[in-house]
Amino acid sequence: MIQQNIDIGYQTFSSDGGEEFGAVRRVMPDSLVVYVENAGDFVIPEDAVEAVHYQKVIVNCDKLGEDIREAIRHAHDDEDPGIAAVPDNESRNPGRTARK
Repeated sequence: MIQQNIDIGYQTFSSDGGEEFGAVRRVMPDSLVVYVENAGDFVIPEDAVEAVHYQKVIVNCDKLGEDIREAIRHAHDDEDPGIAAVPDNESRNPGRTARK
């Protein structure tokens, strides 16, 4: 039976590190339904869940099918890498520079 301490909305991460790839949408007795960013819903079997802590579900991707592993690899493809590069003061005040 899947861990009782998993709730809808918990973020999902691969056990090999990296960014979160999705969130739990449904908890079932022997699996989870997880929304993978840019790909949709997938079922993750209980034996692929390695750990749960701090509202994070850690998943062993080696125990998943190729379709979901491919989706996880591309979960952040649509993000604009330039957004993270904007200095904090510019993101709040476009066109203005920080006062010295």
